Amino acid sequence: MAAEKNEIKLIGAWNSPFVMRPRIALNLKGVAYEMLQETDGKKSDLLLKSNPVYKKIPVLIHNGKPICESMIIVEYIDETWSSDRASILPSDSYDRAIARFWTAFVDDKIPNTNRKLRTLTKESEETEVEAEKLTAALQSLEEAFQKCSKGKIFFGGDDIGYLDIAFGSHLAWIKAVEKIVEIKFLDKKKIPSLVAWSERFCAHGAVKEVMPEADKLVEFIKARLSASSAK
Repeated sequence: MAAEKNEIKLIGAWNSPFVMRPRIALNLKGVAYEMLQETDGKKSDLLLKSNPVYKKIPVLIHNGKPICESMIIVEYIDETWSSDRASILPSDSYDRAIARFWTAFVDDKIPNTNRKLRTLTKESEETEVEAEKLTAALQSLEEAFQKCSKGKIFFGGDDIGYLDIAFGSHLAWIKAVEKIVEIKFLDKKKIPSLVAWSERFCAHGAVKEVMPEADKLVEFIKARLSASSAK
């Protein structure tokens, strides 16, 4: 049951895939919240107070109580507003375990490879190595989608679920990396089911307003690299 009083704040940044996760979950549940934007390269006093262990975004503050780590926040949102909308986590215990397994796979394979690729160029010697890692991860997720979706349109079935949120939050950065290194990762010929899913995910009402544009992410990276090289 949702609490009668609900003061909800989310500490984050517009470009963070991990911040996207609770934003999508809150949108799916129809929960209003206040977004508190962190400044790049700085950590606010509120963030340091709310997450003294990791000192990282996102942090959800619900009636003064902080909850940290993106997918823990998603589960908290799902449980707290369980009667408001459909469940984000699968109802079947086995399906929940599988969704959590593939979420762990996403967090192990996608973010670090993306971070490396967005600092490289098409000509870099490292680019081919990292590109192969990302391509292999996406191929595994293509196969996972075919099994987890059970013939439906999302990993979670008829609507966005736990694994959709976990992986979908990285789509904008994958598209940005495509532009930076000039390699097509979301290739319809290689991963047709995943590309079709990504289009449905990005067009979903809970996602559209919080999904950053790839071009803006590219500009962000270029500005950050330029500032770093000027030091």
